[in-house]
Amino acid sequence: MAKYSQKAQEKVEKSMHEMHEGKLKSGRSGKKVTNPKQAIAIGLSEAREAGAKVPKKAAAKKTTAKKVTAKKATAKKSTTKKSTAKKATAKKKTATRRTKASA
Repeated sequence: MAKYSQKAQEKVEKSMHEMHEGKLKSGRSGKKVTNPKQAIAIGLSEAREAGAKVPKKAAAKKTTAKKVTAKKATAKKSTTKKSTAKKATAKKKTATRRTKASA
C-alpha cells in the first residue's frame, strides 16, 4: 500500500520543480526556498490542505542527555589583589580660629 497518494506526489513534484526554477517562496516571509527538504515539506503541506492522503506530521524527536565529562580543576595560585587607587576628592580645609592660648 502506498504511503503517499498520487495527488500528494504531484504536489511535491510541482513544488520541487518551482524550487529549481527559483519561483517557490516560503510561507509568511515570502523568501525564496533553496532547500529541497523544505520544498518537499511545502508540497506535502499543500497536499494536506487539498485533502490528499498524507501521513501525519512526525513528532519532534527527543534528544538524549549528553554525558558531561568532568574537567580536572587546576590548583589556582593565590595572588594578592592589587588595590586600585581611589581618586580622593580635594577637601577644602576650614579656617581655624587662633586663640590666645595657641598664639
